[in-house]
Amino acid sequence: MDPSEIRKKIGRFRILTIGRANAGKTTILQRVCNTRNNPKIFNSAGKKINSAVLTASRERGEHDIENEMVFQSNPGFVFHDSRGFEAGGESEFEKVKAFIVDHQLHAIWYCIPMDEASRSFTAGEIKFFSQCDTGSIPVMVLFTKFDALYDVEFAKLRKKGKSWKDAKELAPKHAEESFANGPQLQFLKDVRHPPKCHICLPNMNKDDADCGSLIERTAETLDSEVLQQLFVSTQQTNLDLCMKYAVEKTLPELFDHAETTGSEAHDDIIGKLGAWFPHIYVRLFETS
Repeated sequence: MDPSEIRKKIGRFRILTIGRANAGKTTILQRVCNTRNNPKIFNSAGKKINSAVLTASRERGEHDIENEMVFQSNPGFVFHDSRGFEAGGESEFEKVKAFIVDHQLHAIWYCIPMDEASRSFTAGEIKFFSQCDTGSIPVMVLFTKFDALYDVEFAKLRKKGKSWKDAKELAPKHAEESFANGPQLQFLKDVRHPPKCHICLPNMNKDDADCGSLIERTAETLDSEVLQQLFVSTQQTNLDLCMKYAVEKTLPELFDHAETTGSEAHDDIIGKLGAWFPHIYVRLFETS
């Protein structure tokens, strides 16, 4: 389907982020949209909200999940933010449940920071995965600040006599192995409403941070090719993913048809392949 037609029908790709304060949510969204700038905030009526008003609201403990966050670098994404459930208790939980039901969300990113001492799920997080049925909307758990576990394993390796260099090199692998057998993933397997998948995100605060794996896993969780095409063609940080979906989703269909020669057929192939690439499809036909 033509990307412009998809956007007319569905609009922009809409993601709800949930997580505690300081879970690294904004940093991850900046990486996804390839920017260091803060998003513009709009209310549910589409009116831009002054940053001073937002700051005052946060200081009073107020938060509106209806607000839309849009980054100028990639306005094709719309993000909604929930501060998690500890701050608002039962009322906040019910508000999030109602929001999920009433809005056209395409994915939910639940952020769990790994830099806190307990590294365990809060009561609010347990409640969400036990009681909140999101229907067809895929939920992904993002274990943010995962590099905090590198420091833990580094200390263990040094105590075992490893050199500073060897401990530094081995720590990430040891952290991943330890985490794979830890209580967090076991909890997610046992809950009533498990997420579609999880992903570990280390060092997202660094300039060379790579969110490619997050983009790829999100695309995999979408159960509609139309939504996949909308998401893949909206993101602008993972060109390999555009190529992968263009080849896997388009070429088999094209080669099933007997007529694959001639200028019209070539234009059709180029158009269908280009639909998976951000911006290229538009430029292709603007210059023809």
